[in-house]
Amino acid sequence: MTHPLRLDPARFFPAEPAVRRIALDLFAQVETLRIVSPHGHADPAWFAQDKPFDDAPGLILIPDHYLLRMLASQGVGLEQLGVRPLDGGAFETDRRTIWRRFAEHYHLFRGTPSRLWLDHAFAVVFGLEARLEAQTADLYFDAIGQALATPAFRPRALFERFAIEVLATTEGALDPLEQHAALRQSGWPGRVIPTFRPDDVTDPDKPGFHGRLMRLGEAAGEDTATWNGYLAALRARRAHFRSLGATATDHGPPSTATADLAPREAQGLLDRHLLGRAQPGDAEAFRGQMLTEMAAMSCDDGMVMQLHAGAHRDHNPGMLRRFGHDKGWDIPTAANFVDGLKPLLDRFGNAANFTLVLFTLDRAAWARDLAPLAGAYPCLRLGAPWWFHDSFDGMMSFRRQMTETVGFYNTVGFADDTRAFISIPARHDLARRIDCAFLAELVATHRLELDEAALVARDLAYGLAKAAYRL
Repeated sequence: MTHPLRLDPARFFPAEPAVRRIALDLFAQVETLRIVSPHGHADPAWFAQDKPFDDAPGLILIPDHYLLRMLASQGVGLEQLGVRPLDGGAFETDRRTIWRRFAEHYHLFRGTPSRLWLDHAFAVVFGLEARLEAQTADLYFDAIGQALATPAFRPRALFERFAIEVLATTEGALDPLEQHAALRQSGWPGRVIPTFRPDDVTDPDKPGFHGRLMRLGEAAGEDTATWNGYLAALRARRAHFRSLGATATDHGPPSTATADLAPREAQGLLDRHLLGRAQPGDAEAFRGQMLTEMAAMSCDDGMVMQLHAGAHRDHNPGMLRRFGHDKGWDIPTAANFVDGLKPLLDRFGNAANFTLVLFTLDRAAWARDLAPLAGAYPCLRLGAPWWFHDSFDGMMSFRRQMTETVGFYNTVGFADDTRAFISIPARHDLARRIDCAFLAELVATHRLELDEAALVARDLAYGLAKAAYRL
């Protein structure tokens, strides 16, 4: 026996009828707005080459670390899901078997945002009418495979169907950006732009740091063994990203620590790392100094700076060795923005041409740190609830904790932050519905007029991201 796949038109809205009617009215005004996706991890090659996606596992399951981590937590090995081990070990290659295994475990996602996004994609994008479960695994595999073989499901066609106005990807400082260059030359009007993510050359704890610094110098024609040459090389890379449309940088340090060192001290830090003589605390100081240097560069070139702090990356060393990065073992940590950002804000907190968008996985820091800071410093804006919190409860809690201190206009709307291309419209749909539900409560309790709520809903869905990221 199979079960129907239904998406209620009033899903995620308040149960109380009067408030639900207000939410429905607000949502009707933003549901079809174009998507601005200012931060994510889509592959630009999808759009540069416009090749058909392979199949259901390749499009939906294998790239999505939200799915992989849940399945792994229940004892499903990544190699059983078609993830190739780096050590050359055996892994499942039969794609139908992989999809059947996923379908058999789909119940694990009940109550999670992944389930909401996937059901939206299955129903809206692929037109499926039965719920994914063991009995419908082959139906899904065949229907999705047949759809992906048609021109309507090529990457560029889906980009246009999803009404994406602009999509920002994320690339390391040494990325040659060949796919973005090819996109620019293709004549296709879709706007896909890079984002400058320099962690590979600003975090000395990352293996291979010395070699990447030398490559950075070669790419920019600078001596990166000197502090001034190192900074000049980073400026050159930023300029190259901007030439291909980038408007933002992104930084993912393990903590919020920043620093403001004299050039001589900074050169000493660089020397010790290059010579293999780093002392305890040097790596943290180096990363902190580089965040402040990136802020200085943003003041010069106008790129919006994003800080994604508070994650212990690759917490499981065995899985890192076997399968590589971004397989689901990044874990939230506590974050102290008040003390950590102080050196950077002392220099640039009041700068007119500087925007720093703050994200955290530490929900305790929302009302304690982030809202008071962004409610005072003109350079600060609050990013959307991120990663573990881009969920119904996470996004609603974000609005409840933040709004009374920071308002709506010190936030930047929604960022889907995804590698799962097919889920982008579902994620934006969920965010818009939750914002409309929250606004409906304000209207129903006479904290906001309906016409104002309609304006805010539009800004949260579209305008704030476009303005904050200078898109």
